[in-house]
Amino acid sequence: MELKCGIIGLPNVGKSTLFNVLTNSNVDALNYPFCTIKPNTSIVTVPDDRLCYLSKIIKSKKIIYSVVTFVDIAGLIKGASKGEGLGNQFLHNISEVDAIIHVVRCFSNKNILSLSFNPIKDVNIINNEIINFDINLLYKLKNNKLFFKKWEYLLNKCLNFLKTGKLLNLLKLDKKEINFLKKLKLLTIKPIIIIANTDEKKINNNFFLNEINILNKSYLTLKICIKNLNKKQKILPINKNNDLKNIIICSFKLLNLHTFYTVGIKEIKSWSILKGTTAFIAAKKIHSDIQKGFIRAQIIHYKDFIFYKSPIKAKLFGKMRIEGKQYIIQDGDIVNFLFKI
Repeated sequence: MELKCGIIGLPNVGKSTLFNVLTNSNVDALNYPFCTIKPNTSIVTVPDDRLCYLSKIIKSKKIIYSVVTFVDIAGLIKGASKGEGLGNQFLHNISEVDAIIHVVRCFSNKNILSLSFNPIKDVNIINNEIINFDINLLYKLKNNKLFFKKWEYLLNKCLNFLKTGKLLNLLKLDKKEINFLKKLKLLTIKPIIIIANTDEKKINNNFFLNEINILNKSYLTLKICIKNLNKKQKILPINKNNDLKNIIICSFKLLNLHTFYTVGIKEIKSWSILKGTTAFIAAKKIHSDIQKGFIRAQIIHYKDFIFYKSPIKAKLFGKMRIEGKQYIIQDGDIVNFLFKI
């Protein structure tokens, strides 16, 4: 499963600079509103130390990491849901991503051209716009009574919740309802990380510190000085830069994903799947023929593989399990699918 994360925020809060650092790109990050117009996209590997350790044991010729796609989306302003600024274009770009990274400026700088510099107010501006977008979309969908009659109760439930000023990702829903709403490309159903873009002194200003602590109660919030990230990037690779690793790994986990592995001399590879995925469904991720001919799965957990340093020894000491189609793949499982064509 590929995860696509959209980086959003008001103009001039550090979105494009963060995108450049995360993806080792060089897109414009200038000090004027709407510097970014068309979304910039780049694919980044998910840091995974376990792959490195496994590769040393297996001595694989090739390592293939899971990936995250980051999208740098144009800055939003108040009234975007009504077409202000880059309005509809901005909101359409958000509808195409799976998760949202919301960059919020949490420091004061007179040299930065910005429409605001109050973190709570800034978050509410964006939230109000995506809420209004979803309300308008749901009203349009409700008019198609023939198609959506089955889901009319859910659509009304969502509308009433949105009208209270809350995002749909806070509403208690079952899996079927969530999957249905995701297909509608609603914006507020998407999971969100807040990146609190701090100053180089890590927020000595009590006002910003208090504002971020309020955000912490409602969102997964990472306090990071993007300016410092930019400096460190020139010295440290991503796998050595803890702040960058944290952003990428949190983005990966935002959609309830985890990792299993396949290992061999030719290559060792990580595969990203939803938590709760069965061995039968996971087999298709590798190849549809493996799923069609599925016989069983040999499972060794990463910790056991590392301890015994050999699948043969792990099996000898009872650490290799044989599982069927309904086995739930666990994070860190090393899987060998047995199948016939």
